[in-house]
Amino acid sequence: MYLDSEEQLREFYGYPKGRAKDKQLPSLERHSSNFLVHSPFVTISTYAKSGFVDCSPRGGNPGFVKIINDNCIILPDGKGNNRLDSLVNIIETGQIGCLFLIPGVDETLRINGLARISTSPEYLNLFSDDRNPPKTCIEITIKEVFLHCAKALMRSELWSLKAQIDRADFPTMGAMINDQLSIKDDPEAQEDMIARYKRDL
Repeated sequence: MYLDSEEQLREFYGYPKGRAKDKQLPSLERHSSNFLVHSPFVTISTYAKSGFVDCSPRGGNPGFVKIINDNCIILPDGKGNNRLDSLVNIIETGQIGCLFLIPGVDETLRINGLARISTSPEYLNLFSDDRNPPKTCIEITIKEVFLHCAKALMRSELWSLKAQIDRADFPTMGAMINDQLSIKDDPEAQEDMIARYKRDL
C-alpha cells in the first residue's frame, strides 16, 4: 500500500501541535542568527524546472554563511567540481532549502527561501580573505526559519566517537569511482586525493 494524499498521511500521523506548529518564523532572530555564526556546514536543496531535486553539501569556517540582515544571508560558492547542479537549479526555479549543522549539537537549523546567484562586489568582498575566494555567491531571501529537534542526530549518534568507522575499512573515493565507471587504471590513493583537495579549499 502506498500513501498518495495528505489526508492519508494525516490518518497515520495526525497534525503538529504546540511548539512544533508554532516555531516556524519568517526571519532570523537572535537564536537562529547565533546558530549561523557557529555553523561550519550546511546542506542545500534545490530543484530544476523539470522537477528533479538535488541536495549538496557546503562547508567553511564557522560563520562562513554571512548574515546581511534578518531576512537575507549570503552563501559563498566555494571551489568545486564545476557540475553546477545547485546553481543551475537556482537559476531555473529560484528556490532553496538549507539545513545547518554545528558539530556536537544535535539540533539543526532549517532555512527555506528564495535564491539568486550574485556576483556583487559587496557580497564577494565578504570572502576576500578566503584562500580561494568564491566567483559567485548565493543570496538567500528567507521565507521560513526554524530549529529542528535533536531526534535524528541522537538516533544516528552522528557526533559520537563510537559511531565513527575506521576510514581504512571503507573503499577510497578513487576505488569507488573507478568501479562505478569501469575504469581499469589504478585508483587515486586516499592520501593523494586529500592532498589535492586541500589545495582547493
